[in-house]
Amino acid sequence: MTRSRTAGGGGPVALTPSERAERGKAARSSVRRSEQARFEPGPDRPDPVAILLEQEAARVPELVPIRRGRMLESPFRFYRGAAAVMAHDLGTAPHTGLEVQLCGDAHLLNFGLFASPERSLVFDVNDFDETHPGPFEWDVKRLAASLAAAGRDNGFDAAERTAVVLDAVSAYRLRMQGFSGMRVLDVWYARDDSADLRAMAAQGGGAMLARADKVFAKARSRDHLRAFSKLTHRVGGRLRIAPDPPLVVPLTELLDGGGPTDLDTGLRRLVDTYAQSLAPELRALVQRFRVVDMARKVVGVGSVGTRCWIFLLLGRDDSDPLLLQAKEAGPSVLAPYTAPSAYANQGQRVVAGQRLMQAAGDIFLGWERLTGLDGRERDFYVRQLLDWKGSATTEGMAPQGMRLLARVCGRSLARAHARSGDPIAIASYLGSADTFDRAIADFAESYADQNERDFAALADAARTGRVTTAEG
Repeated sequence: MTRSRTAGGGGPVALTPSERAERGKAARSSVRRSEQARFEPGPDRPDPVAILLEQEAARVPELVPIRRGRMLESPFRFYRGAAAVMAHDLGTAPHTGLEVQLCGDAHLLNFGLFASPERSLVFDVNDFDETHPGPFEWDVKRLAASLAAAGRDNGFDAAERTAVVLDAVSAYRLRMQGFSGMRVLDVWYARDDSADLRAMAAQGGGAMLARADKVFAKARSRDHLRAFSKLTHRVGGRLRIAPDPPLVVPLTELLDGGGPTDLDTGLRRLVDTYAQSLAPELRALVQRFRVVDMARKVVGVGSVGTRCWIFLLLGRDDSDPLLLQAKEAGPSVLAPYTAPSAYANQGQRVVAGQRLMQAAGDIFLGWERLTGLDGRERDFYVRQLLDWKGSATTEGMAPQGMRLLARVCGRSLARAHARSGDPIAIASYLGSADTFDRAIADFAESYADQNERDFAALADAARTGRVTTAEG
């Protein structure tokens, strides 16, 4: 039930569909749809490098240069790591006030394939480190600008990039219109599975469908058993996580071969106590496994330097593995520009946002706070490391392929937003014409220009020695 009007006695009153539609149209007085095209960085815009340095202050120092090195591989790679920079640009600009649960970092590579609990292959948003309630258009703009930046990296001309972005935004708008006429439970149960994606790919011809089927097959092959075979080896007859420094470093190597320490004890306690955040039946499932090894792992681009641990657990015997990942969760990059989070634990914020946005989730997803780990109190969220994971590789992707990916991402984002926001109000704001679509396409190009300037600023900082970088 959508509650946005207060009764005389102070209690919430449900708005009617017509009132919700009027609310969406009224939001146009805050930001007209054509004004969504505007991006005008002011003279007081903060130095993007300073924003990144501030964000890195709480991260593992020896890993931070790897993050910068990855961001300097291309402007699109920089964009993936610069969510905090864009959060400032969005957060200080006018917005519609039509709130949803935001991904917070909805670039096109933060969507992908994974297994549902029923063992079907689904497509959804799959990164929630920055999730937070906020205006719906922030995620749409983040996605659109990522498509423009990726298109530039691939050498697309302006018309090709615009077509890609328009496909994403129109797919978002049209699907949100569909959700606006649906029952609440039908919206909640909606999902995008491989059959839906095959149907979309088939519209692009046989070659596109064949490529899609190849992606699906690859995703299904990337399960926890394959990850187990790639990440582990035997030492003295015992299964252990294989080192791959600096990206994967077993805990024993970090401790220089010493005996149990507070870090070792704390990480084992993390696995034991995080299970309390799960439903009772899933808690019982986790308790049937035992931890046999742990390692620090470097992940992603923007996340490099956050504390991330992987755990090898065994059940019945050595052929019955479970791989879990515990990733440090700090405040969302959107937090300075929105209402305070409802969750004191940042890991719980991530988990709650993921459960709200995703149509199908990881049964092992949970959270915990550890006091004393690395000498500080830290929040973590825990999930299964790999379970039918698949994501796009944009390098070398042709315009036709990126247009298909753009449509899939736009539709998926609309579904994720409709679960937490008001699809009637948002659809009313968007309207039936393509005014919003074209405005966002213009914004995406303007922001891709700014992203290239910010990329150049980081490259200059590396060249002058202001920051250090490393490969990895």
